[in-house]
Amino acid sequence: MHVHFDLERMAAVKENHDRWWRGELDRPLTSITVTDAYPEIPSAVPPLSQATCADFSHSAEEVIEAMDCALGSREYLGDAFPIVHFSAFGPGSLAAFCGANLDNSSGAVWFFPQKEQEIEEIHAKYDPENIYVKRIKSLYRAGLEKWNGAVMMSMPDLGGVMDVAASLRGSENLLMDLYDAPEEVLRLIGEIEVAWYEAYNDFAEVLKPQNGYTDWSALLSSVPSYITQCDFSYMIGNPMFREFVLPTLRKDPQKLENVIYHLDGVGELNHLDDILTIENLHAIQWQMGDGQRPAEEWLDVYRKIRAGGKEAWIVGKPQSYLKVLSEIHGAPYYVQSMKKEQMDLAQQVLNAR
Repeated sequence: MHVHFDLERMAAVKENHDRWWRGELDRPLTSITVTDAYPEIPSAVPPLSQATCADFSHSAEEVIEAMDCALGSREYLGDAFPIVHFSAFGPGSLAAFCGANLDNSSGAVWFFPQKEQEIEEIHAKYDPENIYVKRIKSLYRAGLEKWNGAVMMSMPDLGGVMDVAASLRGSENLLMDLYDAPEEVLRLIGEIEVAWYEAYNDFAEVLKPQNGYTDWSALLSSVPSYITQCDFSYMIGNPMFREFVLPTLRKDPQKLENVIYHLDGVGELNHLDDILTIENLHAIQWQMGDGQRPAEEWLDVYRKIRAGGKEAWIVGKPQSYLKVLSEIHGAPYYVQSMKKEQMDLAQQVLNAR
C-alpha cells in the first residue's frame, strides 16, 4: 500500500468529524491535503475520473491500484484523510442508475434521457443491475480488500431529486411541466426519492466494512450522511421551491443522521431563508461560483447561516478562509488541497481559531 495513513489515525480523524457533526468540536474542522508531499508513483492504468469512469477495459483491482499510486504522493494534515471520490461517475449519477445515458466524451460526465418523452411517460426506478452500479460496487469491493478502511471511498454523487428529474426529462421541458403538469412532477419526484434511497442504501451496504461514510464534500461520518442539493432551484422562485423542492429537503435529515446542504450560486441565495428552516440540517456550503466575489465579501451570507443555527462550509482560497474566520463564530468546515511550497500558509490555516 502506497498511502501514507493508517487505521489508528483514521479512527482519530473520524472522531473529530463525528464531534463536529454533534456540535462538540470547539474549533474549525480543517482538512488540508498536500498533493506533492511524496514522489509521484507511476501507474500504467489511469486513475478513476470523469474522463475514465466509462472505461471498463481495466479490472476493478487495476483501477484501485492506480488510485493507490495517486494517493501515495499526498500528505494529510489536520482533519484530512485519504479519499477516493466516486463523484467521478458524474454529478447526479442517479439518473444513469435509473436508465439515462451517461456521456463523458468531453472528459466531463453529462446525463441525457435515452429518448425524449412526455413527463407522464417517465418513471424513475433504481436498477441495481445497471452497468455503472455494478462497476462502482466492484471498485468498492476491490478497495475494501486493498485498504481495509485506511482509505475512505465515497458515495457516488447521486444528485438532487429535481436535478435527476431534469436529466430524465430535460431542464426546459421540466420547467414547463411545473406549470402544465405539476401533479406529474410531484409523482416523478416521489419516484426519484424512492430510487435515491434505494441507491444510497445499496451502496452503503457494500461500504459498511469501511466503518465510515463520506461523499464529494470529504466530510466523514460514522453514520449515514450526505450533502444534499438542488441546482435546479437556480431557475425557480420561492413558491415553486417550497412546493417541489423543500419537502424532499425536509425528509433527508429524518432519514440520514448527518446532512449538510450545497447552496450553489447567487441564483439560489433567494432560497436561503427556506433552507434555514430545515430541522436537523447541520451546515450549509455557500458556493458563490466562478467569477464571483471572494468569500470574505459574502460575510452577510455566512452571518445569516450562523444566525440560522447552522454551521458554514467556507469555500475559497486559504487567505479568504482566514479573513472569513476572523469575522464569524462557530466551528466552520474548510477543505483545501495545497502544495509543499504553501506549507507556511497551511499551518496558518490549521492553527486558525
